[in-house]
Amino acid sequence: QVQLVESGGGLVQAGGSLRVSCAASGFSMFAMGWFRQAPGKEREFVATINWSGGITYYADSVKGRFTISKDTRKNTVYLQMNSLKPEDTAVYYCAAASRSSISYREREYDYWGQGTQVTVSS
Repeated sequence: QVQLVESGGGLVQAGGSLRVSCAASGFSMFAMGWFRQAPGKEREFVATINWSGGITYYADSVKGRFTISKDTRKNTVYLQMNSLKPEDTAVYYCAAASRSSISYREREYDYWGQGTQVTVSS
């Protein structure tokens, strides 16, 4: 059974930090990524990581503030979010790609979690 379970979302003040996690089970992957969707807006790419080599790629909007990392043995990916801004407020989704080694494209990801809410207040 394929599962992706996010956790760690919550409310944080602007300038603060938060770490969200995603635990995967039931499949093997080549890459995992984070996407986010704010109310009334399209889902957008945030970060991705290659599962074997650890190569990362970030959206320009979060580069220098967010860090994606992984624990291969636990099949878990993390997103450390620092210097949070109100515009970072969104539902954050974890995704896994079983074929692509790294990608910023939604259609390359096969499995998706249900999301975790991150709210940044002024």
